[in-house]
Amino acid sequence: MATSERIRLTAYSHGGGCACKLGTLELTELLGHVRSTTTDPAVLVGLETPDDASVYRLTTELAMVQTVDFFTPIVDDPYVWGRIAATNALSDVYAMGARPVTALNLVGWPRSLDMALLGRVLEGGNDACEAAGVSIVGGHSIDDPEPKFGMAVTGLVHPDRVVTKNGVGPDRDLVLTKPLGMGIISSGIKAGRTSEATARAAEAVMMTLNKDAAEAMVDVGVVAATDVTGFGLIGHLAGMLAPGTDALLDFDEIPVLEEAFQLAREGVFSGGSRRNVEAMERYVDTGDLPEERRLALFDAQTSGGLLIAVEPDRTEPLLDGLRRAGNGWASMIGHTVQGSARIVVR
Repeated sequence: MATSERIRLTAYSHGGGCACKLGTLELTELLGHVRSTTTDPAVLVGLETPDDASVYRLTTELAMVQTVDFFTPIVDDPYVWGRIAATNALSDVYAMGARPVTALNLVGWPRSLDMALLGRVLEGGNDACEAAGVSIVGGHSIDDPEPKFGMAVTGLVHPDRVVTKNGVGPDRDLVLTKPLGMGIISSGIKAGRTSEATARAAEAVMMTLNKDAAEAMVDVGVVAATDVTGFGLIGHLAGMLAPGTDALLDFDEIPVLEEAFQLAREGVFSGGSRRNVEAMERYVDTGDLPEERRLALFDAQTSGGLLIAVEPDRTEPLLDGLRRAGNGWASMIGHTVQGSARIVVR
C-alpha cells in the first residue's frame, strides 16, 4: 500500500506502545483519588485488589473477566500495530487464566491521516481476534491528533479457577514465556536505529498471542501469573510478591532479544522505561550486572509474555506444555525465598 509506505506512524506518537502508560509512581498517586463504591459480592476482583483484569461472578460456575488497553503507534506498519495492540489487549484476560470471547475497538485518529491506514490497523486487530477465536462486536472512535488503538475485552472463566497476580510467597519457581527488549527495540525502530531483522523478530514476538501459554498454565495449575508490559519485568514481578518474600533471578536464564543490549549501550531507552527505573530500582540488587543488562530488566514491554509463579514440582510439566505448544522462549528465570521484599539478580 503506497500510502503506508510514505507515512511513519511512529512519528505521530510521543511514546510507543505500553511505554506511553502513566508510570508506577504517577499511577499510585492517581489511584489515591479513586475510591471503590461497590458492595456487590459478585465482584471477585476489582479496585480493592487491582489485577490484570476485573472478575465478576455471573453464576456459581461462570465469571466474566473484563479489561481495556490501548496505546500509540509502536511500529510504522499500520496492520502490524493493529495486530500488536489487539494481542496486547487480549493478554490481560489470558493472564487471569480466562478465555477471551468478545472485544470492542477503541480508536483515536487524526482526520489529517488517510482513513485507509486506519482500515489496515483495524484489519490487524481483526486478524489477532480471529486467531484467538474472539468476536469483535463494536467499538468507539474519536478525532485525535495522536493515533491510538486498542480494545476492551471480555472473557469467561470458572470463578474457582481465576489466576490472580499477587500473594506469591517463598519457594515458588518463576517462569517467563516471552523475551524482554521490546521497549528498547521499539524505541530504536522509532529512531531508525534498529536493524530490519531485529525489528521483524520483535514484531513477531509482540504479535504472538499468550493463548497457548495460558492454556498450558491452566492445565498444570499455578500459584499466580501476570503479563509483562509497561512496568517491565521488575515492576510486574514486584507486584506479585507477598510481604516478606524475595525473588532471586538468574539473568542468564532470562530471554532477551540480543540487539536490545547494543541499543541500550547506545542510549536508546524509552521515557516509560526510565520511569520504571526511577520507581523500582531501590527494590532491586543487580550486583555488578552490566548497565545494558540492568536496563533490560526495567524495559517497558508491549505485548510481553506471561510471568508465572508455580510450585517447583509443576515447573517441568509447565515448561513441557509450553514447548509442546511451540514456545521456544519459555524459561525458568528464578525462584522466591523468604526475605524483605527485594529482587536480587545475578
